[in-house]
Amino acid sequence: MIEVKEVKTRKEQKVFLNFALDLYKGNPYFVPPLYADERKMFRKDYVYRDSCEWTFFVAYKDGVPAGRIQCIIQKDANAKNGEKRCRFCRFDAIDDLEVSRALFATAEEWARAKGMDTVVGPLNFSDLEREGMLVEGFEEPATFEENYNFSYYKDHVEALGYRKEIDWTASRLYGPENQESFLEMEQLVAFIFKRYKLHYGTAKSGPDLLKKYADGIFDLLDVSYEGLYGTVPFTQGMRKLVLENFAMVISPKHTAVILDQNEKIVCFGLSFPGLAPALVGTRGKYTPLTLLKLLYYIKNPDILDLCLVGVDPEYLNRGVSGALSLAIMKMLQDNPRLKWADTNLNLEDNYAILNQWRRFKREECKRYRSYVKTL
Repeated sequence: MIEVKEVKTRKEQKVFLNFALDLYKGNPYFVPPLYADERKMFRKDYVYRDSCEWTFFVAYKDGVPAGRIQCIIQKDANAKNGEKRCRFCRFDAIDDLEVSRALFATAEEWARAKGMDTVVGPLNFSDLEREGMLVEGFEEPATFEENYNFSYYKDHVEALGYRKEIDWTASRLYGPENQESFLEMEQLVAFIFKRYKLHYGTAKSGPDLLKKYADGIFDLLDVSYEGLYGTVPFTQGMRKLVLENFAMVISPKHTAVILDQNEKIVCFGLSFPGLAPALVGTRGKYTPLTLLKLLYYIKNPDILDLCLVGVDPEYLNRGVSGALSLAIMKMLQDNPRLKWADTNLNLEDNYAILNQWRRFKREECKRYRSYVKTL
């Protein structure tokens, strides 16, 4: 017998959080989120309380947890786009279509009761969190910023009437295609900088970088991400959340900020040490051993995770983003420990960012999908 229950108590919250950790125990490709961050969703002062409404469900088969799903109404996104959409995320289940059917039927019923006419996902509170369902690349390790799921998830949601809305691709960048390409890029960037009176920003440390450029980066994010799929306006709470999450890992060595003659940011790229190896095989909790591993990879990264990229629309077709590509190439060349840079998820129709990587030796290794169903 399959029964779906809405999460109400602390005990049920623990069941919800632990389900995926138990399901993927021993899986070398799954990277757990930080448990403390996931627990914040249940707090009354969580940063998205003003902009979202959400709930959680757990499916039980013969009394044993067999699946879970979260439903989110992102009110800012719906208002921005004139839609009545309910997002689903944190969907995990055993390989039993009836379990998935029960979860989605319950989610859809909740969405209808809230006046929604469409269910879409996996999409989170915002694109600052993990999103998308893995549909290709099941034997590739996830990054800290990416979901991982078994291949049957795709079969389940498609059997339940969900269709593709859009895909993201994830690639590895190994450096410039060749030395000639690198030299051409250097010359091109020098020409563009001179023509538009641009220069790279500098900072002594991560805190110094955030102090000097954080506000400009957030302002540019709002402008450059406005038309992208699934994005929402950055609230003050979201800005604070980003700063809290990034403060420990951000470094000028892994960041590129391009400024105009008035010190205004026109392009930026934030990358962070790849932390996935420190968390694989753990439950995302801050044990002494996990903390030691995290500190090690923060100081001695062998992979870079490219997390946020923004370009002022005014400079979008002026080649300015080439300065960002050049900076990433130099990061890879200057640190022999670095194997590659992970792009994380890039929308398949975001040609501006995809063109950004064309001068790199690039390997597309994963594909993620957002599904949609009209109720």
